[in-house]
Amino acid sequence: MGLCSGAFGMGEEWFYESRRGRKTSLSWIPFFIIALVVINGIVISFYVGKANKKVTRLEVDLDALEFQLNSATYEIARLRDSISIENQVNASRNLGLTLIYNNNRNSVVLIGVSRPEGNGQGSGFVYDMEGRIITNNHVVEDADEIQVTFLDGTIVDATLVGTDQYSDMAVIDIDVPESLLFPVTFAPSSELLVGEQVIALGNPFGLENTMTQGIVSATGRQMGAPGRYAIIDVIQTDAAINPGNSGGPLLNSVGSVVGMNTAILSETEQFSGIGFAIPSDTILREIPLIIEEGGFDHAYMGITGTDLMPEIKDLMGFDETIKGVLVTDLIEGGPADTSGLRGGTHEVSLDGFLVSIGGDVIIGIENTPVRNFYDLIVILERNYRPNEVITLTVIRDNEMIEIDLELGTRPHS
Repeated sequence: MGLCSGAFGMGEEWFYESRRGRKTSLSWIPFFIIALVVINGIVISFYVGKANKKVTRLEVDLDALEFQLNSATYEIARLRDSISIENQVNASRNLGLTLIYNNNRNSVVLIGVSRPEGNGQGSGFVYDMEGRIITNNHVVEDADEIQVTFLDGTIVDATLVGTDQYSDMAVIDIDVPESLLFPVTFAPSSELLVGEQVIALGNPFGLENTMTQGIVSATGRQMGAPGRYAIIDVIQTDAAINPGNSGGPLLNSVGSVVGMNTAILSETEQFSGIGFAIPSDTILREIPLIIEEGGFDHAYMGITGTDLMPEIKDLMGFDETIKGVLVTDLIEGGPADTSGLRGGTHEVSLDGFLVSIGGDVIIGIENTPVRNFYDLIVILERNYRPNEVITLTVIRDNEMIEIDLELGTRPHS
């Protein structure tokens, strides 16, 4: 019994101790809960962090979409404006020529001249509010009297301010109320494109304020001038130009002057689809000096020459790739002569013509290539004036050398 009692006691003790142990084990439950809370917090924080990143990424994507939407909205608005402008242009296209005519008709005048051999007529246009009018030199050349007739019928006498026979330009002056003066606007002729619309205004056959239209047929043409010289950068057009149109403006599609109608190519002296105009770049380069000095002096080298043709290359032993101007002769005492440039040494027959070969070949001016005689003229006309010194690159005796040359003034014929 005692054993039993003792065993019971031990068991009770043990049981008691077990209960105490379980009570002790229960004491870590709060820590376990705390751990769970911490772990849950970490897990939640992890997922919240991921969610925040997703939200941030979504916000960035939203900003990008908003930017794209704004860009698209702007592009749509721009396209709508373009369509609107195009529609306006299309709607007004039929009025374009009428507007150009109305905007420029008061600027164009009829010029009448009297000469010992008879009277003549041409056209001109108002240059400035000082009463200066531009026309062709051949319209007023050798005139005893010059009269200008305006659109409203006003007729006034004019005086000659100055001329340039080599560019066929002249300036005359009139004294009229400012209310009669409507100066033209100019645009660069160098920006003209072949195929672009142009309009000619003038007085063909004395028919006042006649307008014709056409296109730019070609640019960079050359036209003969006195003394075997050439007018450069000439505009070719199929806009009808007839006797009496000379000196009138050639306008672009917005009504700005890009040239001055000057000549036609025809065997009958009537228009045959080929007309020529002095370019506005030349007009603007020369007119201020014609007004100030009474004329325009052109740079002058004092040479005669020819393109370096294949036959000449063979005779002079040049490679076929070489391009330039063969100096055939020098004007005695001229700029080229005094600079030491050399002309031809002997003559040969080419296609029935005698050509002097053996002289210097000009291949460049101030490092600008000279491929032919037209290049040489263009470079001088566009860029240089008398008394300026230029450096020529020359081939002499199969060697390349440089020669400094002081330009002179082209003699007046």
